[in-house]
Amino acid sequence: METNFVYETVKKVREVSPLVHNITNVVVTNFTANGLLALGASPVMAYAKEEVADMARIASSLVLNIGTLNAENVASMIIAGKAANEQGVPVIFDPVGAGATPYRTETAHNIIREVKVSVIRGNAAEISNVIGENWEIKGVDAGEGTGNKVELAIKAAQTTGSVVAITGKEDIISDGETTYVLSGGHPILTKVTGTGCLLTSVIGAFTGVEKDLLQAAAAAMAYYGVAAEKAAKKTAEAGPGSFQIEFLNQLALVTEEDITANVSIKRL
Repeated sequence: METNFVYETVKKVREVSPLVHNITNVVVTNFTANGLLALGASPVMAYAKEEVADMARIASSLVLNIGTLNAENVASMIIAGKAANEQGVPVIFDPVGAGATPYRTETAHNIIREVKVSVIRGNAAEISNVIGENWEIKGVDAGEGTGNKVELAIKAAQTTGSVVAITGKEDIISDGETTYVLSGGHPILTKVTGTGCLLTSVIGAFTGVEKDLLQAAAAAMAYYGVAAEKAAKKTAEAGPGSFQIEFLNQLALVTEEDITANVSIKRL
């Protein structure tokens, strides 16, 4: 994938300001909204089952995140997901902590059964548990593990019929036929809560303006990694609090030159 496609998609998001409907978790709501605004997208957080279908129908994309689960929000996710499917609105799913508890795992499985999901974004443990395989997991976080993430991404994409993005030291993204490996980002992302959840919503913004879901998701992840690298460099001596603020700045400030100089995308 050419790096100019990455910037062209960033530019399109900034010009179009796609409406991203998020049904996400309570820990990350503010950070997610601010990150999408910094990118140039328009976030909306609507959870009530009485309105989620109407909101999903007018959105550019729908993001479902199971980080803090309750039965009412899960019901809203399925209602919204089905409405999005009816309108051809892409649905992005973040199965936070799948595998940590039976309820969480079954909820992830249920959403995928009930809703046609366009892109699934998670770490290796989450993606593995979504398709019924085991991977090391602790709470809602996971280690890199010892499995082959490329094989996992391809199998998960083929099993679910979705584009699958696995984040880690290297990011893997596949539609079951074409697979990309992305280098970038920074380890300090793991010291700020919600950075993975925000990435899922940024993928939502990109799929809201680009119909090629694989390309859109890869472009979103590449852009996100560049913003993180720039923010980490600027706050190297300051710590994660300063990084979080600067990261929001850099989501707004990433240029075409930054992307050309820093993006590494390898097609397998």
